[in-house]
Amino acid sequence: MAWHDVIEAPAPRAQESPQESARFGCSVERFTVSVASGTPLASVREAILRSTADVVVLRYPAEHIGWFAALTDLGRTAVFADSLAYWQLLVGRGRAPAPSPELSVTEAPGAAAVAGLVADIFSAYGSHHLANPLFDPALALAGYQEWALRSAARDGCLALRGLDGDNGSGLLALATLEEDADRTEILLAGVIPAQQGRGLYAHLLKAVEDRTRARGGREVVISTQGHNTRVQRAWARYGFEPVQTLITTHLVLSPLLRGRG
Repeated sequence: MAWHDVIEAPAPRAQESPQESARFGCSVERFTVSVASGTPLASVREAILRSTADVVVLRYPAEHIGWFAALTDLGRTAVFADSLAYWQLLVGRGRAPAPSPELSVTEAPGAAAVAGLVADIFSAYGSHHLANPLFDPALALAGYQEWALRSAARDGCLALRGLDGDNGSGLLALATLEEDADRTEILLAGVIPAQQGRGLYAHLLKAVEDRTRARGGREVVISTQGHNTRVQRAWARYGFEPVQTLITTHLVLSPLLRGRG
């Protein structure tokens, strides 16, 4: 989900998610309540009641504390799937690390390299899909690979290359991007597990900030699951600030969950 999807006002209805439907073998729709839309709970409930999908992935601003309880009487099981925390950096305010002669930035490292890096970096990531018993965790990882490949082909992808990469290519870290005139959103970003703890993530953030500055962009945004506090500490050290939190709920047709753990 892109940052502009959060700040713009979408129509109050669920949208088909064909990639997720095909991947998980059940019909999936998504409905994101805009921060700025002012969509009332009544409209959200009506949209969910109209949906015939097996699963509706609903995201809404976390300040609507009472919404979750109000979503439990719609003929569906409401599965809490964590929150999505958004952070923002104004370009030029990043606390960039000193340059390292051992590191270089690579653009568009190739589809095989992108898929391999995502599999390595995100194999243990606790995405919102893992909350839903209908969704196979292995297929969730495959979804991240597909998402990375689509975004890399459309807008761009940056990778860090070093002298001591452990994957045979020298590639150490990856960031896939979505760009518009003023903003860069980092969709997926991380350092391969074997190289974590060396400060490489800050170099990756610097590469994105530099690219955004070079094309005249003004801000960089990024998001993660609320439980992922380690990466949020890294963002804070670099100069990002928290700007918004969305609650993620999977509204599942209740008969589909009977007998499942």
